[in-house]
Amino acid sequence: MSPVLLAAFGWLVPGGAYLLMRRYVQFAIFAFLVSTTFAAGLLLQGGYGWPQPAELTGLDTFTAWIFRAGALAKMLAGTPYLLAQLFTGSNGLGSSGLLDGRLHEYGTTLLVMAGLFNVLAVSSALDLRKEPTPK
Repeated sequence: MSPVLLAAFGWLVPGGAYLLMRRYVQFAIFAFLVSTTFAAGLLLQGGYGWPQPAELTGLDTFTAWIFRAGALAKMLAGTPYLLAQLFTGSNGLGSSGLLDGRLHEYGTTLLVMAGLFNVLAVSSALDLRKEPTPK
């Protein structure tokens, strides 16, 4: 199986690379982990939109780059991210700047974690692909 196909399907479907490799338990674990982490982040009103220019005003270059990298990490969740964009629009819940308190920060952290969990699943599946299966 092509590593590019595994990586693309693994990004689109959380844990999908394991599904193509017929490792159903790992698929179920990562699909559940990424989906529930992303859903919990949405429930806590985490922001998942790309940063607007007004939000980056006054930030130095490094901090603005970190802000964009966090937004990119949320996109790595795959289908949950795409569905959230489809149903709520392109701005995301947290990009209006109207949220008060710390609850949305926990939500945003969970959204980033969902993307990183999905990257972990893809990289782990690609690594397992290299190992010979014992007979």
